[in-house]
Amino acid sequence: MKFTTLMIAGSLVASSSVAFAQSINDAQIASIVVTANQVDIDAGKLAASQSTNTEVKNFGEQMVSAHTGVNKSATDLATKLKVTPQDNPTSQQLKSGGDANLANLKALKGAAFDRAYVDHEVTYHQAVLDALDKTLIPNAKNEELKALLVKVRPAFVAHLEHAKHLQSTLSK
Repeated sequence: MKFTTLMIAGSLVASSSVAFAQSINDAQIASIVVTANQVDIDAGKLAASQSTNTEVKNFGEQMVSAHTGVNKSATDLATKLKVTPQDNPTSQQLKSGGDANLANLKALKGAAFDRAYVDHEVTYHQAVLDALDKTLIPNAKNEELKALLVKVRPAFVAHLEHAKHLQSTLSK
């Protein structure tokens, strides 16, 4: 199943300082999910095209594939539920953090690029996992939305572990 990353993996923490509102509605959660995925898709595309390390390149491609699939599922669900994603401070922060991360990564080459990308993915995925557990799942009112968030959580854990493994191999 391609829910491998979780709809929020994208860039839920494009900058690890993203603050998640403690009380948000389903429309705001939908916006966060779509934005977070798009941020990670964009970073994954850059890694897939710019990295010279096969493992990092493959990880970037996996992030693109997984997050694209999750975004489709999230968008389909929002359409089914007639929920229009509502822009909010968290989704805005994700977008600007993702843009800043891309700008930083584009200035790097070789091993420095690989380390920066993977380090960000570790930090980002941990922050997304924290947000899922502390904010997004507890605040989701619609049962189908909540079920989707719960369903993709294990994939997000797997992505975090994969990123940590890459991080340890790159530091050798």
